[in-house]
Amino acid sequence: MRVALVRALLVCLLLASGCTAMPANPSTGPGDTSNDGARQAPGSLAPANSTSVPPVSGEILVFAASSLNDVFTELGQRFEEANPGADVRFNFGASSQLVAQIDQGAQADVFASADQAQMDRARSAGRIDGEDTTFVTNRLVLIAPARNPGAVHGVGDLAKQGLRIVTSQPDVPIGMYTQAMLDRVSQSPEYPRDFADRVNANIVSHEGNVRQIVAKVQLGEADAAVVYTSDVTPHVAPELVSFDIPAEFNMVAAYPIALVQGAQNRDGAAAFIAYALAPNGQEVMARWNFATVGSVAEDANARPRSGSTRVDRSDRA
Repeated sequence: MRVALVRALLVCLLLASGCTAMPANPSTGPGDTSNDGARQAPGSLAPANSTSVPPVSGEILVFAASSLNDVFTELGQRFEEANPGADVRFNFGASSQLVAQIDQGAQADVFASADQAQMDRARSAGRIDGEDTTFVTNRLVLIAPARNPGAVHGVGDLAKQGLRIVTSQPDVPIGMYTQAMLDRVSQSPEYPRDFADRVNANIVSHEGNVRQIVAKVQLGEADAAVVYTSDVTPHVAPELVSFDIPAEFNMVAAYPIALVQGAQNRDGAAAFIAYALAPNGQEVMARWNFATVGSVAEDANARPRSGSTRVDRSDRA
């Protein structure tokens, strides 16, 4: 009888200890601080679909580079499905213009840039909270209208006299990557030393962001342009021809993401960043022809699905 009572007491004690376990901290995220003030980098976050992290809610305002338009629209939709109380809103534009808006006091929770230079600008202005993390990479590709009136077949053709080339403003990441690529070509013994100068002499328009560049080529208002691989989406591909840029000349565009100082929905912002870095988020990146940095293998030939997340495509970005 005494043994039975002891056993019963042990079972009760075990059940009681299981019921009093402390829950996971719901606010853990990039830039969050623990009780001792230690800051965590975004890359150290657990995946957003982890059972230890409860769903977040409220509006999350994401400022993101134009080249992320399609992939982030789908990513936002999937994030909202995993967090039914969340409302992800996007402001897409050239990274340099987004930094200017953030620096001038525009409210944002997350900033995703197409290059490190613009992220560093935002940090120097005191507008980035905690660490930034590279969540995806991209490469350059040469495009022309489907009819190809300029008879463009490779990088060397960009220097042909009279060719109409469109690019971005000098401080926009795609324009900076393009100029760096042209400098590499100019240093090759296979091309003239003034190759970059010849190509720049063919530029007829400087656009505000990479999506405007693609649109100009689609409409036949330019004979060629250099854009990101991810910009040749299924929607625009039938109206374009694209040509690979040799690896020795190509550029790797690293995209960093971070919390914005003074974010109104800090927990939601941290969860969105974690989702972009998690396997589910990296899967979406791969389908839109980005090179992933997570554990998911790339699948550059997969076809994306359209998303329905509300998008603010304000031209002020």
